[in-house]
Amino acid sequence: MTLAVEHPVRAGSDRAELDQALRHLHERYAPALLYYLLRLTNGDQHRAEDIVQETLIRAWNHPEARSDGGQWSKPWLFTVARRIAIDHVRAVQSRPPEHPDERIDAYAGRDDAIDRLLDAREVRAALRAMPERLRTVLVAVYFQECSTAEAADLLDVPPGTVKSRTYYALKALREALEARGFTAARGAPVRD
Repeated sequence: MTLAVEHPVRAGSDRAELDQALRHLHERYAPALLYYLLRLTNGDQHRAEDIVQETLIRAWNHPEARSDGGQWSKPWLFTVARRIAIDHVRAVQSRPPEHPDERIDAYAGRDDAIDRLLDAREVRAALRAMPERLRTVLVAVYFQECSTAEAADLLDVPPGTVKSRTYYALKALREALEARGFTAARGAPVRD
């Protein structure tokens, strides 16, 4: 890891002296900061190196962090490094988790209210498109939860007709939903 920073020339300092001071800052404190930050970042080498570099840049831009002898304050450096690490953790936690595009459907909640609403809307639209004799039997059997005998009484047809219409209504509903791009693999409430 190398640190290349252009620092404003201080009064009474020449370029070689500033380069030497920066090299000393890096050589003296970077290894200890890196070791410390590896523990704070759970071994994430790249993140730890980024934080070390940012810490050294802040030290370089804050001459008040140096003692009268020109040495940087070790407690100041470690405090700054710790605060930068905390900021990195907070930034990661404030963002929603990222999921790869190819597996995004696997992360969708099974109990997603919006999906249920869209599914119900598609089913209602497909039901409206069906002939009334098929639609009424599905509504009675599946939505009103009537038994075959109760549906037969409600619709004033024989029980065998209820069974037959239910079979053909489910088949028609499945075809209507598939025509709309709504498949059983997506979780459609299509039953045999």
